[in-house]
Amino acid sequence: MPKYDTKHIRNVVVLGHQSSGKTTLVESLALVSGLIQQKGEVEKGTTISDYSPDEQKRGTSIQTAVIPLNYKDYRVNLIDIPGNDDFISEVIGVTGVVKGAVLVVDASVGVQVGTVKHWNQLRKKGIPTFIFVNKMDKEQVDFDAVLEDMRDKLGKNVISFCYPLGHDNNFDGFANAVDLKAHKYNGKECVEAEIYPDKRDKVFELHNTIAEEVAKTDDALLEKFFNGEEFTPDEIHKSLRIGVLNGDLVPVIVGSATKNIGVQTLLQMFIDYLPSPEDLKPLEAHDANGKEVTRETNVNEPFSAYVFKTVVDPYSGVINIIKVCSGVLHVGDEVYINGATQRVSMLYSMTGKKLDSVSELIAGDIGAVTRLEKVAAGDTLSSPKQVTIYKPVKYPTAVIFKALVLANKNDESKLGPALTKMQLEDPCIEVKRNNETKQLLLGGVSNTHIDYVVEKLKSQYKVDVTTEKMKVVYRESIKGTAEGDGRYVKQSGGSGFYGVVKMRFEPCEENVFAEEVFGGAVPKNYFPAVEKGFFEALNSGLLAGFPVIGVKGVLIDGKYHPVDSNEQAFKMAGILAFKDAYPKCRPIILEPIMRIKVHAESKYTGSVLSDLNTRRARIQNIEEKEHGSQEIEALIPEAEILDYVTQLKSITQASGFFNREFVAYEEVPEYLKEKVIKENKINQQ
Repeated sequence: MPKYDTKHIRNVVVLGHQSSGKTTLVESLALVSGLIQQKGEVEKGTTISDYSPDEQKRGTSIQTAVIPLNYKDYRVNLIDIPGNDDFISEVIGVTGVVKGAVLVVDASVGVQVGTVKHWNQLRKKGIPTFIFVNKMDKEQVDFDAVLEDMRDKLGKNVISFCYPLGHDNNFDGFANAVDLKAHKYNGKECVEAEIYPDKRDKVFELHNTIAEEVAKTDDALLEKFFNGEEFTPDEIHKSLRIGVLNGDLVPVIVGSATKNIGVQTLLQMFIDYLPSPEDLKPLEAHDANGKEVTRETNVNEPFSAYVFKTVVDPYSGVINIIKVCSGVLHVGDEVYINGATQRVSMLYSMTGKKLDSVSELIAGDIGAVTRLEKVAAGDTLSSPKQVTIYKPVKYPTAVIFKALVLANKNDESKLGPALTKMQLEDPCIEVKRNNETKQLLLGGVSNTHIDYVVEKLKSQYKVDVTTEKMKVVYRESIKGTAEGDGRYVKQSGGSGFYGVVKMRFEPCEENVFAEEVFGGAVPKNYFPAVEKGFFEALNSGLLAGFPVIGVKGVLIDGKYHPVDSNEQAFKMAGILAFKDAYPKCRPIILEPIMRIKVHAESKYTGSVLSDLNTRRARIQNIEEKEHGSQEIEALIPEAEILDYVTQLKSITQASGFFNREFVAYEEVPEYLKEKVIKENKINQQ
């Protein structure tokens, strides 16, 4: 592999709505750069970035792939990520480490839901972005309408640097509005040509728009612009680069990935306009003691790297994909990770699934490391002498859960390790066992996300599982105070059992045992036994068998026998006292309440609020967010959001999403109480 310095590295993430042509564009870029001699096809499963069996079967990207290109003494690390929302962790992980992006738009459909979601993520991270309008050779494409759609939905700083030549199947190139040169496809490659006469006015109009943007970057250039003087090519390119880096300009390039039109121009623009790692601001971190530190992205700084993706390979084991943030990492180096030091025995450059051994990775570059223990996405590797720890990116919480049911009990030993490996690869997967319902719960960001996990368990790990509805974990409690008698007496000659207690039960913040016994009615050595019986009784309430919370049990009186009394007798007496008093304490059923934060475009706010009201939600706050969206915070019973992710997508045309967290238990309304009791009895059968 050729060696590069940091200033000759570009890291570019390729995003877009599903089926916009991202993977085909990556293939074209790999071809024109000389990485491959023949393009693969998504439909045939032969592309370098969609290499997993699942991707080849589905014909779409489902995991991050790194494709390094060598072009004109530059190293361009392309990162192809899924366009599907079900794999949002891939987008979040990658956009946390790169500072260059190309957003692919399908010219035949324009801006889609995924386009806007990815755009918002890029704006949030402040990532300089190009827009590649793909599939310009499709029928009935109206570029002017697509451009207006992008400027309307993505912002007025979206400026076309190109204008298409030809229409539909006759689309054969574009005019570069920056240098006023045309590039025409001759069947094999794009060659320089004359701008079509009927396109000249439009191209010059775009050129003037670009000139206005150039003028805004410098007072001297602004004066030159008003005096009607032409800008030099150097002035134009330098100013446009400043505009792109600052996010003031979002260049639009047109093309066709299948015909390799516009691809060479896009590749050159990566070099001309996107930042090198050396252009980045100092990175904020902290040391082992929590003290704030910063790291410059250059080779002279102490080594540090961030793990942004973990892959589990059946042959290579756990592969951690890293961005080197500072310094140099060599094979054989000792690195600090999660409080311990480990030795790096292997380093790689990744090209899809292919691993090429390298001796070092420098600041700004992307590579992979294997054979490290207990390392995953979000972790930092650094020099043990100058520890650096970067803040990990925050991933969305699982919002839908389903219970896994094994078809073959003998597969139980394989299920746990398989799920652990999948969680390493996808931080949005959550797995938890509910001992009360006896369910193993799988959480994800959507129904199809969970379906994918189940499918992978079957195909890759040979674990046959199905899913069933998650059971909500309710609780019982009391609203009133009452006393109860517990009498456990069994005497039939010889050693028997004798334990008699009187207890008072009252509402409390938490389950508590106390005693108010006067005299020796119950010897102190039996108090722990009564307490044990009380807490055991709380495990199953008498309304529906749910655990009981919020009860204070007070031992107030009792009797004992000098011979037959023992700990077992007083434990049972405590249980019986609780059962005697419980119906008189006005028992209630409690349900888990979740705090959810729903993000939706403002135009859907009314529909979202209306739906939440039908789910017994209590709206806490509505906050305006960037890009015309709103965040709705609400408290809502968990039972009401078991299917909410599906309904929210329907209401918002797949643009809305939400996070959730447990808050507290609250009383179930009286009109739902019998329904909950009945359902639990059915579940226990």
